[in-house]
This record gives sequence, C-alpha cells and structure tokens, in this order.
Amino acid sequence: MDRIPIIKIGSALLVSVQIDMHDRLALALEEDLSARIVDTAARGVLIDISALEIVDSFMGRMLDTIAAVARMLDADTVVVGMRPAVAITLVELGLSLTGVKTALNVERGMAMIAPSFADEDDDPDDYQLDDE
Repeated sequence: MDRIPIIKIGSALLVSVQIDMHDRLALALEEDLSARIVDTAARGVLIDISALEIVDSFMGRMLDTIAAVARMLDADTVVVGMRPAVAITLVELGLSLTGVKTALNVERGMAMIAPSFADEDDDPDDYQLDDE
C-alpha cells in the first residue's frame, strides 16, 4: 500500500498530499502522522493539499480528525494550498473543519504555526514571511 510522505522541518511536519486519497490511505496517514508527532515532538503540522482537485466528505472529515488528533498531541495543524473548488465543496457539504487553520501556501502556513515554537530553540523569525 502507498504511504504519504511526512517530512520534518524544524519543529513542524509537512505532509504533501500529491495523489487523490482513498479511504485506506487516509486512515494510514492519520496513524503515520500521529506516530510521527509523538516521535519527533512536533509542534505543528502542515498538510499541503494543493495537488487535490476534489475533496469528498470522507476526506473532509479525515482532515478534521487529523487536526483533532494533532491538537490532542500538542501540535497545531494548518491545511495549505486549498483550491477554490475544494473550499466551495467543503462549504456545500457543511464541513466547517473545526480547529483546522488554513493558509494559501506552505510559507504562510509555517508563519501561522511559528508562535507555537517560541518556547523552543527554533527562532520564530525563521518562519516569518519576508516583506514583498
């Protein structure tokens, strides 16, 4: 079975979903990510869904569940790269994704979770957006 890679970046984990997820893959991601949060003591999780063109109700619930599990393990979750069609679909399905923060891209998502690193050796300025 395929697995979705989970990459450690500082005190955060980056999950880049590059394929349409089926139910078994989504459940494996939840288990893998939970274990990695504990193993690495990650304080933040970025889930990049920019490659997904559609998200069904199951996937929406899985994002919500993954964020809830991460919160229980003391890690903030930010979903990044959501396409407009995906956002519209989630609203139409009535999925509010409680507790899931969103950002347009990974850089902005990292800036959102950087404050949770303040009590660690990481420098939050490393995750701030440059003035453009």
